[in-house]
Amino acid sequence: MTNVSGVIKSIQDIMRKDVGVDGDAQRISQLVWMFFLKILDDREAELELIDDDFQSPLPDHLRWRNWAADRQGDTGEKLLDFVNDTLFPRLKGGDLPTQGAVGRRAQVIRDVFEDTYNYMKSGTLLRQVINKINEIDFNNSEDRHTFGAIYEQVLKDLQSAGNAGEFYTPRAVTRFIIDRLNPRLDEVVFDPACGTGGFLTCAIDHKRKAINAPDDEEMLHRTIRGVEKKALPHMLCVTNMILHGIDTPSGIRHGNTLARAYTDYTEKDRVPVIATNPPFGGMEEDGIENNFPTHLRTRETADLFMALIIRMLKTGGRAAVVLPDGFLFGEGVKSTLKQSLIEECNLHTIVRLPNGVFAPYTGIKTNILFFTKGTPTKNVWFYEHPYPDGVTSYNKTKPMRFEEFAPEQAWWGDEVDGFRDRQETEQAWKISAADVAARGYNLDLKNPHTPEAESHDPDELLTRYAQQQQSIQAIRDQLKGILAAALGDKA
Repeated sequence: MTNVSGVIKSIQDIMRKDVGVDGDAQRISQLVWMFFLKILDDREAELELIDDDFQSPLPDHLRWRNWAADRQGDTGEKLLDFVNDTLFPRLKGGDLPTQGAVGRRAQVIRDVFEDTYNYMKSGTLLRQVINKINEIDFNNSEDRHTFGAIYEQVLKDLQSAGNAGEFYTPRAVTRFIIDRLNPRLDEVVFDPACGTGGFLTCAIDHKRKAINAPDDEEMLHRTIRGVEKKALPHMLCVTNMILHGIDTPSGIRHGNTLARAYTDYTEKDRVPVIATNPPFGGMEEDGIENNFPTHLRTRETADLFMALIIRMLKTGGRAAVVLPDGFLFGEGVKSTLKQSLIEECNLHTIVRLPNGVFAPYTGIKTNILFFTKGTPTKNVWFYEHPYPDGVTSYNKTKPMRFEEFAPEQAWWGDEVDGFRDRQETEQAWKISAADVAARGYNLDLKNPHTPEAESHDPDELLTRYAQQQQSIQAIRDQLKGILAAALGDKA
């Protein structure tokens, strides 16, 4: 087995010597496109053994095995010229196939390289990086498993290179969400802001448990869909799909789901399952909000996604969405969306996650909203996820674990019978839809079993602020009296 983590560290050390690679974002982008081509080539070698009719979408001289695999192969200016003047132009468009299955594979490659660049300026250092990558065999199950862990570290490293509002969802959360949505093999699972594919890979693992025949595998491939706006996460997502056995991940599109007019999404676009963590805290580019009806227009990205998710669900479709506390108590468009969730959907469960789930990248508190479209809400259940015993916060070395969700799983019940087996506990409580409406659709409820829990209710916050100001003023007055008395004594 290869020391994959050692290989990655060596590659990063080599890249730091190259004057063309500036900062984490470029280093990760450089690393990922090279890994993509190596992973693609290793997978094609496997497919050639099991499929006599397999045809690569790449001409022979562009396949990794023919320009990169030989440790004594081209280096220096010759290698650099090949990559910049031959490889990239052909992968970005060139004359790759356009028809049939091989055409679909070629389109995936074109999409991946559309906004990808070679940042390295030294062909000698580039050869050293390539040779290190060649130490990993992605057809070796142990290497592939180890790389999976390294891959997740690469995703975490993206945090420092990303923009505000982009947080890669912890594996424990994606697994729990897919476990609760429980998509069937024949159900499309869609993530409209799929990032690097965390929800989709969990859906693949979940669905694979139901595969019994070759046709089942084909169905799995057809039912995994996602859209990602940015080039680097899109490339990571496609690579992730290939690592998870989706050989032609044509269901992963490079684009912006919000760029299409809201009314253009019709019945044929609707899907049975949506799982997503839309970017929050950020603002969309000018004009995007005009794709939405007047009552839904906002620059807040997460709100626009939420409006689209409700529209894109089929009747009877299920969704789980990660959103910040601000959505629960927010007004304006947020209230409109929450009213839709109550009146058009069964917003049956809100799991309130503790601080630090996304640590150390943000301290924003988050929630998972679970809902089913087509039936109005009767009751909204809340479940406050506690820290495990002995844990006071999460961090890079001690992240949230999937096993922590066992109590929620045991408590959950069945939507078919209206969750009649659910009981209120120290972590779980409910509110009627009528009471939600009476509160102006403010869903930021304290856990009634822990009254000291922090509240974001605007009225309570203003009252608390006024009390604090009064206390501060009293202390000021006291200090003034003490100073006046002291100065008087000196006189």
